Amino acid sequence: MEKLRFGIIGCGVIGQLHAQALSSLPDAQLVAVADILEERAQKLGSKYNVATYTDYQQMWTETELDAVCICTPSGLHGTPACDAMRAGLHIVVEKPMEIQLERIQEMLNVQRETGRTMTVISQHRFDAASQRIHQLIEEGAFGRLVLGNAAIPWWRSQAYYDSGEWRGTWALDGGGVLMNQSIHSIDLLQWFMGPVKSLQAYTDTLVHSMETEDVAVAILRFANGALGTITATTGAYPGVTTRIEVFGEKGSGVIEDDRLKFLHLARDEKEAVGAYGQTGLGKITEEEASVTGTADPSNIQSSTHATQIADFISAIRENRSPAIDGQSARHPVEIILGIYESARTKKEVVFS
Repeated sequence: MEKLRFGIIGCGVIGQLHAQALSSLPDAQLVAVADILEERAQKLGSKYNVATYTDYQQMWTETELDAVCICTPSGLHGTPACDAMRAGLHIVVEKPMEIQLERIQEMLNVQRETGRTMTVISQHRFDAASQRIHQLIEEGAFGRLVLGNAAIPWWRSQAYYDSGEWRGTWALDGGGVLMNQSIHSIDLLQWFMGPVKSLQAYTDTLVHSMETEDVAVAILRFANGALGTITATTGAYPGVTTRIEVFGEKGSGVIEDDRLKFLHLARDEKEAVGAYGQTGLGKITEEEASVTGTADPSNIQSSTHATQIADFISAIRENRSPAIDGQSARHPVEIILGIYESARTKKEVVFS
């Protein structure tokens, strides 16, 4: 089969990552890039020897494309995504899908009207650890889920926020530690635990000079009755382990930094655990953990981006929905916006 011809809109850090992922796929070919900053477009374009543009619509007018990757700042995803679909192109959108539900709905409407294929990057669903936990939950191996937690204690310097005018702003970043850094962990938590029914939250800005939050705590009730928490900050120097915990009446699993750290299932026991529980169970060996991670986070990210884009290509050719479509990508944004609303109003937010 002929390779699908891709363009990239937005040539910053994430655009470079998409270019790297595309270059690793036998069924994809990067043919053009666009950025409003000509120097940045030329830098990425020259690296991959492709055409460069400062006007993304000119890019697909002058270059034969099948799909584009939207890698602009978070609050600028909707317009180029809709323009691309109306121009007949399939789209890969970086997270978050958009920062307002109205814009997300417009993207879904245009996708339905045009019949184009759209996927939104949620690459950590493709991690081996995530796949394993999700499959076990689907099989019922955890029994009734009772508690799910996501902890994202990261560090970002003030220089990081000062490096781009859009960072840490409501208009373009859509939020702070939740919308930018934590959305992947929040996506995994709700993918494992199911829809969120209600939440209560606090947010604040305690370390950085920025519009949006750099610390947040939320208490969740899931539709299945389970409870959970989200704790996140970019003020935890120098940055600590990202952790997702899933606890059920018949099993528990913990993912740390994309690796399976702990897993114990009642169905695998030779002897039942006693009335007061038992420590030392469920520990994962280094060999087992090694299949779910690597020492270089950038390699993890590039490879899982490539895995998701490969699924996107297959979905186009097979005329099916991709593993992560626009409706799936809407859920974590709804949760984050609910946290912001609860923190602002100091009230519980209930989802319909």
